[in-house]
Amino acid sequence: MKRKLLIFCVATLLTSAAIHPKQSTASPQDQQPTYRVTMVPRTILAINYQNRTKTEIGFQGSPLLPQAKGEGDVESKNGRIAVDAKFENLEPPQKFGPEYLTYVLWAITPEGKSNNLGELLLDGKKSKLQATTTLQTFGLIVTAEPYYAVSDPSDAVVLENVVVAGTTGTLQQVNVNYRLFKRGLYSYNVDAATQSYPKSKVPLEVEEARNAVAIAKNSGAQQYASNTLAKAEQSLKTAEDMLKKGDRKVIVQNSRDAVQNAAESLQMTMQRREEEAQAQERAAAAQRTATAQAQAQAASAQQQQEALARQQAEMQKQKAELQSQQDAEARAQAELQAQQDAQARAAAEARSQQDAQAAAQAQQAAAQAQLEQQQLRAALLLQFNRILPTTDTTRGLKANLADVLFATGKFELQPTAREALAKFSGIVIAHSGLRMQIEGHTDSVGGDILNQTLSENRANSVRAYLIAQGIDPTAVTAVGYGKSNAVASNDSPAGRQQNRRVEIIISGEIIGAQIGSRITTQP
Repeated sequence: MKRKLLIFCVATLLTSAAIHPKQSTASPQDQQPTYRVTMVPRTILAINYQNRTKTEIGFQGSPLLPQAKGEGDVESKNGRIAVDAKFENLEPPQKFGPEYLTYVLWAITPEGKSNNLGELLLDGKKSKLQATTTLQTFGLIVTAEPYYAVSDPSDAVVLENVVVAGTTGTLQQVNVNYRLFKRGLYSYNVDAATQSYPKSKVPLEVEEARNAVAIAKNSGAQQYASNTLAKAEQSLKTAEDMLKKGDRKVIVQNSRDAVQNAAESLQMTMQRREEEAQAQERAAAAQRTATAQAQAQAASAQQQQEALARQQAEMQKQKAELQSQQDAEARAQAELQAQQDAQARAAAEARSQQDAQAAAQAQQAAAQAQLEQQQLRAALLLQFNRILPTTDTTRGLKANLADVLFATGKFELQPTAREALAKFSGIVIAHSGLRMQIEGHTDSVGGDILNQTLSENRANSVRAYLIAQGIDPTAVTAVGYGKSNAVASNDSPAGRQQNRRVEIIISGEIIGAQIGSRITTQP
């Protein structure tokens, strides 16, 4: 019932926003953007396109833009999926707020991973896009965005893919939890931010660059990602200066540089704000625990003092009675001894309770440490998945570099592989204590010695590049397995492609995982 209620509320909010878009009137200092993302359960149709030559798909409008529609072809080409889509009855994205300037096509996997396939540029109310992806099973949506280089979709979903008569493939109706940025993240005082710009018409790329820089500044990027934001501002300034007399291609290039750097600074800001919030929450929890323990200890000490005071008063009374009644001295002495014995038992019981409390605290600390390992492991899995396909295994987190990231039969890294590994190494460096095993694999084509050498060379190429990015050499090893560890049949091209891979096994005590016994240490 909670899930159904949440879906209903989100759909109601999206429809209301489409009918009554709001203009922001607060100053940039008064804005309070939302920096958390909401996992919105949505039922989206995912299609498995693997080993399919070509198929047709359709698109239907969401409650935000019900009259919109589209069609397209999806074709498997050399290990990649090509998407050729056309759309019509689109309206300007500013309909959903002045901060929205463009549309973006997304591929969403059943696991909830979002892949930005590209920007839809409007030609009147129409648009078209050709894109490729390495994903095999995915659904397609279109969202309104403030600029093209966003890394996660906004909640302004305007189109979703649907099955048509010409659709072939394996259909999977799944509940996909994918991250939707709340609109508050992109809200800012557009009028105030654009007062310094000329009112003349400029290319869309320049408008997106202005938008991206304003959103990043409004999010606090000056504090958390100042260097990256400064690069974005400089690129935007260069584009602005060339508007009157400049090469349009250069203006567009500088604008796109500004968008990329602004988007990166926004991501860095969000991540660091989240880290700060988590650290503050941990500190507050520790303070609450310490305060509760101190209060409990103070109450216990007070009770002991009151008990001791009562005992002392009783002893004084007994002494007075003994002094006045010589004939009752023996009985009073026996009673006093009995009280002393009771005190000894009470002291022993108190020591036993203290020992039990210490044991419970030790168990609680161990449980907390295990929970922190699990939370960090889940967070790293999410971060690595944004760069390379990553799974959680008993050996640790396993990231997969596909064969297409190397030249055929070679071990030199392609530019796309270097870019992914550079981002990958940044995450690893930020978490001291992680260890990595680079494992190279090949298909069965060719001789054993050739495959073994190729797998070793590819693994060593990845290790050398990670070390060049600042990874501790003692924390990363490399090994080649040749064709010995196939994950699919070598009887088909698709199976052989899956077998040609380099896997990175990430482990370490900080995420509660150790690399398995297969690993052999290399210098």
